[in-house]
Amino acid sequence: NLKQYQRAIQDYDKAIEIDKNYAFAYYNRGIAYKDLKQYQRAIQDYDKAIDLDKNYANAYYNRGLAYAALKQYQRAIQDYKKYLELAPNAEDRAEVEKIIKDLEAQRP
Repeated sequence: NLKQYQRAIQDYDKAIEIDKNYAFAYYNRGIAYKDLKQYQRAIQDYDKAIDLDKNYANAYYNRGLAYAALKQYQRAIQDYKKYLELAPNAEDRAEVEKIIKDLEAQRP
């Protein structure tokens, strides 16, 4: 929240060193990388978080953001749809459905 992304990454590195199965640490480190616009590294962390917890809805959502930033629209759409599947009562459902529609219009 303080936008000290490098320091946050160091802290998440330490948490992962302590517990390699801590999905939340991978997820949050992915957010820090995303905020630094290091989308490939963010995706790697979201992948790991999802490997550890297949139902981690927010990891799918944020990985979708990273894929969209890389213009990998089909992958982004898949992740947003998975997010909606895992979080059917999400408050942002209408917003995510609009994002999906917009991305579908941008696909080649």
